[in-house]
Amino acid sequence: MVSAPHTARDIESTAESLQADLARLEIQKQALERELAAVVAHLGSVRRALGALETVMLHPAATGIDTDTDGHKKYGRLTEQIMEYFAEVGDVDVRARDVASALGRDTDSGSINAVRSTLDRLVGTSRVQRAGRGLYRAKRS
Repeated sequence: MVSAPHTARDIESTAESLQADLARLEIQKQALERELAAVVAHLGSVRRALGALETVMLHPAATGIDTDTDGHKKYGRLTEQIMEYFAEVGDVDVRARDVASALGRDTDSGSINAVRSTLDRLVGTSRVQRAGRGLYRAKRS
């Protein structure tokens, strides 16, 4: 038969071990929740981009890219505004929401998402750099 003091030590040791596991698991849970939120956000961006590409493929005339009188491509006004914004702010990291706010396009989530999608396209064409999760920076020359 096991003595009572030995059993109390075993219970205390087990409780301490479980407390350590609990703390570690809470930290892991928080990290996974952040990662899941980032994946969900990226999934939304990819879905929006695919939707835009499908629209372009179905309706090429509605792409927002016009040509000027010399036949050169002229991009949509939002792209021009974003590039002007980055020229003004210089070499700093900014969030899509900050860009949208500076351009007066932060009135609703659709407007902010339009800015975010345009920023993602500009990253894809190497006109803007991704400086981190949700951060953008002017392309260094």
